[in-house]
Amino acid sequence: MSARRHGALAFSQRSTSAPMRAANGPTRRTLLQAALALSLASGVTERAWADTLIQRPIPSSGELLPLIGLGSWITFNVGDDAELRAECAAVIEAFFAEGGRLIDSSPMYGSSQSVIGAALQSMGRPDQVFSADKVWISDPAEGRSQIEQSRRHWAVTRFDLMQVHNLLSWEAHLDTLLQMKADGKLRYVGITTSEGRRHEEFERVMRRQPLDFIQLSYNLVNRQAEQRLLPLAQERGIAVIANRPFQQGVLIDRLKRHPLPPWAGEWQCNAWSQLLLKFIVSHPALTCAIPATSQVAHLRENMQAARGVLPDESQRKQLVEYVDAL
Repeated sequence: MSARRHGALAFSQRSTSAPMRAANGPTRRTLLQAALALSLASGVTERAWADTLIQRPIPSSGELLPLIGLGSWITFNVGDDAELRAECAAVIEAFFAEGGRLIDSSPMYGSSQSVIGAALQSMGRPDQVFSADKVWISDPAEGRSQIEQSRRHWAVTRFDLMQVHNLLSWEAHLDTLLQMKADGKLRYVGITTSEGRRHEEFERVMRRQPLDFIQLSYNLVNRQAEQRLLPLAQERGIAVIANRPFQQGVLIDRLKRHPLPPWAGEWQCNAWSQLLLKFIVSHPALTCAIPATSQVAHLRENMQAARGVLPDESQRKQLVEYVDAL
């Protein structure tokens, strides 16, 4: 597929996440049919259109990222166990085969960084990887050395994205990251939080600092970010990564005892994980969600959430009401 066609698909797919109908405007179904017709007219088959990963642009650059990335919290913290490392490498290899790009880690995640690095080296350091990591140390003077240690673990020339983890010593670390970006040693700068913590301070940093990315917790039952942070990200042109999409598996365990809603097929979903992920990434502020897994089958299941159609606002509300009633 040519770059031009690929870009057209990315743009047309993004448009389907808008509300169902603007005033006197076309319906979501009409927009979807028009997007498909445009793709087919360009020589893209219906099957290829459905199989193409939906991408969104990083607002500060326009670079496209697939809606589903790969987290590494807990799942890749396997130490030196050769068998478990091989399983993690298989997940990463499948992630790239499915068209994925962004992998996220942190010094907080035990051996995850070195596990990722070993997998990347075994694959010849694939160009498509978008490396996202974090600085997480209370002493600002140690920030650069921690970042360098993380870079060596990953075995990359430089990180694509470096984030101040959970706002720890954020003022000094953000100065460091912005200088690294200015020096060409880093491509993007961000901050993170999780589980709804420190949202007020997070918002203040978003308003005052030139951020490329934020990372926060957002899922079907944790929607606090919808109130202020996601609208502010859209206003400020900041990319958004959603962590804890399944509440570390708690949400999946709760829902798997119940049948999928009868309209799941309209979302082109056959698993709860896909419904939950499509709910997240269909929010127009979202750039990427980062589910973590150590199983190839689960990885492939998750990646399907970045294909086909995305729910509109009324369908998102329908899923919330369905789950609330369980």
